[in-house]
Amino acid sequence: MSTVIDPEVERQEILRHYRRLLRTAKPYLKEGDAKLIKKAFNTSLEAHKEMRRKSGEPYILHPLAVAQIVVEEIGLGTTSIVAALLHDVVEDTPWEIADVEREFGGKVARIVDGLTKISGVFEYGTSEQAENFRKMLLTLSEDVRVILIKLADRLHNMRTLDSMPRHKQLKIASETIYLYAPLAHRLGLYAIKTELEDLYLKYTDTEIYTELVNRVRQSRAARNRFIKDFVHPIDEELKSQGFSYEIKGRPKSIYSILKKMRKQNVTFDEVYDLFAIRVILDVPQEQEKAACWQVYSIVTDFYQPNPDRLRDWVSTPKANGYESLHTTVMSRTGQWVEVQIRSRRMDDIAEKGYAAHWKYKDTGAPQPESTLEAWINKVREMLETNNSSALEFMDEFRQNLFVKEVYAFTPKGKLIILPDKATALDFAFEIHSQIGLRCLGAKVNQKLQPLSYQLRNGDQVEILTSQKQRPTEEWLQYVTTSKARTRIKDWLRDDKRAKSEDGRYIVEKRLELLGVEPSQENINRLLAHFNIHNQQEFFYRVAIGQVDGREIQKNLFDPSIEAPRLPSMLQPKAFDHEVQKIRGVNANMLVIGERTDKFDYTIAPCCNPIPGDDVFGFETDQGIVIHRTSCPKAVQMMSNYGNRIVRAKWTDQLELAFLAGIRIKGSDRVGLVNDVTRIISNSLKVNMRSITVDSIDGMFEGQIMVFVNDTDQLNKLIHRLSKVNGVLLVERFDS
Repeated sequence: MSTVIDPEVERQEILRHYRRLLRTAKPYLKEGDAKLIKKAFNTSLEAHKEMRRKSGEPYILHPLAVAQIVVEEIGLGTTSIVAALLHDVVEDTPWEIADVEREFGGKVARIVDGLTKISGVFEYGTSEQAENFRKMLLTLSEDVRVILIKLADRLHNMRTLDSMPRHKQLKIASETIYLYAPLAHRLGLYAIKTELEDLYLKYTDTEIYTELVNRVRQSRAARNRFIKDFVHPIDEELKSQGFSYEIKGRPKSIYSILKKMRKQNVTFDEVYDLFAIRVILDVPQEQEKAACWQVYSIVTDFYQPNPDRLRDWVSTPKANGYESLHTTVMSRTGQWVEVQIRSRRMDDIAEKGYAAHWKYKDTGAPQPESTLEAWINKVREMLETNNSSALEFMDEFRQNLFVKEVYAFTPKGKLIILPDKATALDFAFEIHSQIGLRCLGAKVNQKLQPLSYQLRNGDQVEILTSQKQRPTEEWLQYVTTSKARTRIKDWLRDDKRAKSEDGRYIVEKRLELLGVEPSQENINRLLAHFNIHNQQEFFYRVAIGQVDGREIQKNLFDPSIEAPRLPSMLQPKAFDHEVQKIRGVNANMLVIGERTDKFDYTIAPCCNPIPGDDVFGFETDQGIVIHRTSCPKAVQMMSNYGNRIVRAKWTDQLELAFLAGIRIKGSDRVGLVNDVTRIISNSLKVNMRSITVDSIDGMFEGQIMVFVNDTDQLNKLIHRLSKVNGVLLVERFDS
């Protein structure tokens, strides 16, 4: 049954959203701004008038919602509101960029252009999403508002993901966790970052998400009581010392609770800082640092701090501009509580990120180049020097959205900030490319260290160089920064090219000696004889002596002998056949896509899906590969190649066995292994393929590979094993 749409009701709803936008924006508006916003709204309304969203509502509500987020949650002004209202007109309607420029000026047009996807045909193997992302970043280096509006657009899409089909939900959610959440983090938009992460979880792991939401909800009343008691003495003391302040308690996000549970292998009840207390001070900028430390000393007068968990981002802000003082203290009830101390200005920057920076730019206080601007300059440099494919670029870029940093110093005491896990070699390239290319090693805190030495906070690093030093392929394993990687690759490529030329000369001289024409056909015979696929590679190997030029003999060119053929690069995947043989997989088990034809598919070895798991299909040259939706590689595949995702679900199984891994930990006792194996073979008639048990200091850890029919049987088995006396943990792992 289709719902009857009342145009008048819709018109009223659209106007309600529009007026709300104007109300929120009012404090920021200057002369003539409201008129410009009205014009943009009318333009967008007219351009999108025939369009509806998947949910059936008028399309204009989407640009209005994005503009609302831009003002209310990011704090941007008129130019951004106008660009947000128009962000889809060029992509979805007959409007051109030139029309936008004529009506709204160059700035708005540039932002809208940055937000418009590249259309056209993409060759197989490139990624449409990656190309579009790269385009957006190119505009970022001119105007950061492009990314901020894109994040608002993405946030609204994630909030309204319900109406999308399942494969679209997976694609959009994966792109979000892969790129947009780290980007929001990098630009200091914490509220948006956490909401994006939680929404990702809601759509990809609905069961776990709902369970955690309920657990957090159930503990809310107790938590509020606890916060009240905890804050009371601090509150009294701050009042008596005359501070102007606000105290807030906030629970941890669902996503970060789950991450902690998985990373530390603990249950919900064991996540020790489920919430944080935030003290926000109203003090002038020049007194902030002293005030924060004063409050720190008040908090630690009442509660014992954990010395390992003091984080001082007031003295050295994070690279995305985040400033705050964090300490974790022990409450009277024996719970750890994180306390964050910051000024109103710092809190604004933490919540609204980049946009808030500019707000405080004009306060007259001296501002060093913010580390954030330095980062944007880095992105710009990366875009300019990067000649790799868009996909490689995305990968590099993601690594550069590093969350953690390491602070090291030059011998003269200059601070160099690098991503976590950076090495001495990264440090050398950060100082200068030439120093990097000639780097022999480093003296770290006066001790000699190799190139691969991982820097620690506070290291003082002196780089040792030599004119004789040359980069090698191995160096690429020692570096984490994009700058170092690009420079090394460039050098290796140039070096290879030069050496290939030398090799070509050697080969031509040898052919001349044999009286053979250096024609393409003869060169191809050589390639086939030495089984090398590419000409440059062949010459290069001759130059470095891997291929002996003296092996080039006259008889290789005898026209009466048929030239050998180069073997095909595409050997069928032997591994997949093996897996199928062991598992006995047959093709009647999966329904792939909307159609129920028989597809050729293979099971991904990275995550070993078994019937009952949530799965999706991924198109490759070799057919469709089935992965679990929680596969570690899934996010990257879906966000780069969303168009190659195929829906897949299990049909009712035949009695087939699938290999799955179980990890088991506990306290060691005589007869334990016996009990475990008895449960596996007797109770569920499950066949075991292998078992390994290690025992150290009275604790044991075992890994068991079993054949099961589906997730249900596996879960039953895990449940029974967890009841064995002495077993503390049983979990499935990806073999």
